[in-house]
Amino acid sequence: MAENKKEKTLEESFSELDDIIEKMEEGDLPLEETFELYKKGMEAVRECGTKIDAVEKQVKVLTEEGDFTDLPPMES
Repeated sequence: MAENKKEKTLEESFSELDDIIEKMEEGDLPLEETFELYKKGMEAVRECGTKIDAVEKQVKVLTEEGDFTDLPPMES
C-alpha cells in the first residue's frame, strides 16, 4: 500500500529544524542519536532551501513602469 506523505510547509520545516537544534544543544544525547538528529536536520535544511528557492522564483518585482519582472536570483 502506498503511503501518502503530506508535504510540510516552510514553517513546519523551520519548526522541525528548531526542535532538532534545541535537542542537540542540550548535549546529553548518545552519539548515535545525535548523528540521527544531525541527518534529520540536514534534510530539514535542504527542504527549507528548496521551498525558499521555489518561492523566490515566484516573487515578482513591480518596476517603475508598472511591469512585473522576475526577481533576480540572490547571490550566495
